[in-house]
Amino acid sequence: MGELSGDRLVEVLAALASPHRLRVLAALTGGRVYVSQLARDLGISRALLQVHLKKLEKAGLVTAHLELSEDGKALKYYETTPFSLHLTPNVVAAAATTLSTAGDGDAVPNGHS
Repeated sequence: MGELSGDRLVEVLAALASPHRLRVLAALTGGRVYVSQLARDLGISRALLQVHLKKLEKAGLVTAHLELSEDGKALKYYETTPFSLHLTPNVVAAAATTLSTAGDGDAVPNGHS
């Protein structure tokens, strides 16, 4: 992943901050899987799985490819994107200097702390 901006680091960590998404990534480490099979393997609905896959894809942790089966049916396959995330206090400090203020969900309303 190289050097991450603060906003990118927040996006990646938010994508990883879900037990469902961690299970999705774990299931994809064995290779690419199409959505219906992955939903069955994980015991969740395709709709819920799609929500998690979209967040992982936006964070750059998985990629999707559409392929046609032998009977002409379109199958969407997902696989992990190779990544490595090494966090240290210095990495976090460097990323923090590049954070944008847009979308800061930690802001306290009315200036109260």
